[in-house]
Amino acid sequence: MSRKKSLNNLKDLLIDKIFDILLKPRTQKFLQPFIDTMYSVYEKYLYKQVIGGSMPRHVAIIPDGNRRWAREHGLDVKEGHRYGYEKMKEVLQMLYDLGIRVVTVYAMSYENCIYRNEEEKNNLFTIIKTGLETLLNEGVLQRYKVNVKVFGKLDLVRKDVLDAVTRIEKESSHYSDRFLNIALCYGGRQEIVDAVKNIAKDVLIGKISVDDISEELIKKYISTSHLNELSEPDLVIRTSGEMRISNFLLWQIAYSELYFCDVYWPDFRKIDLLRAIRSYQRRERRYGR
Repeated sequence: MSRKKSLNNLKDLLIDKIFDILLKPRTQKFLQPFIDTMYSVYEKYLYKQVIGGSMPRHVAIIPDGNRRWAREHGLDVKEGHRYGYEKMKEVLQMLYDLGIRVVTVYAMSYENCIYRNEEEKNNLFTIIKTGLETLLNEGVLQRYKVNVKVFGKLDLVRKDVLDAVTRIEKESSHYSDRFLNIALCYGGRQEIVDAVKNIAKDVLIGKISVDDISEELIKKYISTSHLNELSEPDLVIRTSGEMRISNFLLWQIAYSELYFCDVYWPDFRKIDLLRAIRSYQRRERRYGR
């Protein structure tokens, strides 16, 4: 890295830290009018930095921290998920405005659907159903020509949610400008196991031979196969400060850039998204070479 780039990165790091301090609740209490103005300036500063650069074509999101956010605010866990859903609508709009073509959201993990209590699962299913219906009824799909795909262990999903999935996939199937993938009751290991089973079945019936099996063939048996060259995320963003993947897109993210953000999902801001994209743009992608 050149000396000039190093100095620019150091400058940006200092500016980021200053704004992180200013945006803490304790600081905001005394300096709110000043902070509101400075936040707007800082957001524009970040936007100017990223808008001319190479944008990720596919962004995957692990929106973590809804429950912890709710508890820290003295709210029921249900409220955390509700605020998380509202934040997802905001962030999708931000991504569309930035021209991102593919977004993959980790809505519920396989483990969530197996181990969470029935009340919490039903609350999440209801929120997801509401989100799908909102996409259908508010013109978002039509405006941005979004093709929606829902994948995972869908036999674990409530029937009314599956009905909404069927409807939105059918009504958006002819769009190809943008893609929204919703991982529901999804697990990366489970996806790979299912792919192996389906490949084995096709070998047994003579559709393919063992010698046909390759990385390119396996890609055709996984959930993001409909995306073709866009099937692998360029950037994966995880919130809440946790630095792990949690069984998400294990095949697809082999060479993705990972960004871990130290805020709970309901507190995720536009500046956090812009910082993630700026970080992505400053990395040299080597694809294992």
